[in-house]
Amino acid sequence: MLPAQFRMKRSADFGATVKQGRRAVQPDVIVYSRVIGDRRTDTPAVSAAAPPQVGLIIAKSVGSAVERHRVARRLRHVAREVLGDLRAGQQVVIRALPGSNRAKSETLRAQLRAGLRAVQRPGGAAR
Repeated sequence: MLPAQFRMKRSADFGATVKQGRRAVQPDVIVYSRVIGDRRTDTPAVSAAAPPQVGLIIAKSVGSAVERHRVARRLRHVAREVLGDLRAGQQVVIRALPGSNRAKSETLRAQLRAGLRAVQRPGGAAR
């Protein structure tokens, strides 16, 4: 489970991260990321103590409600493991694709890490 301070809750944050952030597409997930206070995203500066935030988007195309909740639990668990790799003020949205309901946690973990590396690489995975 993700601690409350690391959860993205506002729909405006989700929308801004998806629209303005960088994107990395993996087979079972899409990772979007933006850093608040980054000159490229035109957002106000944030204090250095602001924790990173992670949000999930699990569409109905992933499967039934039971399957979507299972995928969400797996992704929250995997996201908790990578919190230490995120910068202060970084917002990450993980969009589950339909194949994610059949993916194992290890696969989701590897794809999330690969996606984060891609969006954090200078000049890579930009829109």
